[in-house]
Amino acid sequence: MIKRLTAVAVATTLGIFALGVAPAPAKADEPYWQCVTFARMFSGIQIFGDAVTWWRQAQGRFTTGHRPQTGSVLAFEANGRMNRGHVAVVSEVLTDRVIRVTHANWGGSRGKVEENVTVVDVSNSNDWTAVKVWYNPIHDLGTTVYPTHGFIYQQAPQAAGVQMASVQPVGPGQH
Repeated sequence: MIKRLTAVAVATTLGIFALGVAPAPAKADEPYWQCVTFARMFSGIQIFGDAVTWWRQAQGRFTTGHRPQTGSVLAFEANGRMNRGHVAVVSEVLTDRVIRVTHANWGGSRGKVEENVTVVDVSNSNDWTAVKVWYNPIHDLGTTVYPTHGFIYQQAPQAAGVQMASVQPVGPGQH
């Protein structure tokens, strides 16, 4: 149902652009989403602050890596006009070099959420350190290559060689 509604919305939007009619301006009561607020809510990864700080903050608190997983957060480095970085939630892994993300406040969709946007790994080492992102106004991947740190996963890192002590329940009268 959601895919059908999205398809209808995309078709309507494309039809409006084809007619040369500008879409209605955003309403004052519509939310203006920042990428970090959206990524935190959508992924459940509780990191706060500008997107450019997420990778550093994730170290030791969350597992990080260079392979996409659904629900993980792709952390973009600060780059050019994107001086505060960017974060996007992986909504689908299509191949080892192509994913879809859902993110907010990107490019031509200022303050809006974009669902299932194609992102392609263009790094030489196939490690997701350089990506291109679909840019709807040209109906193709954008021309900019964005550097990324990698993916932040929802789980905490495993402590190597550390065993958790078991706690024995205390019975009545025992202290």
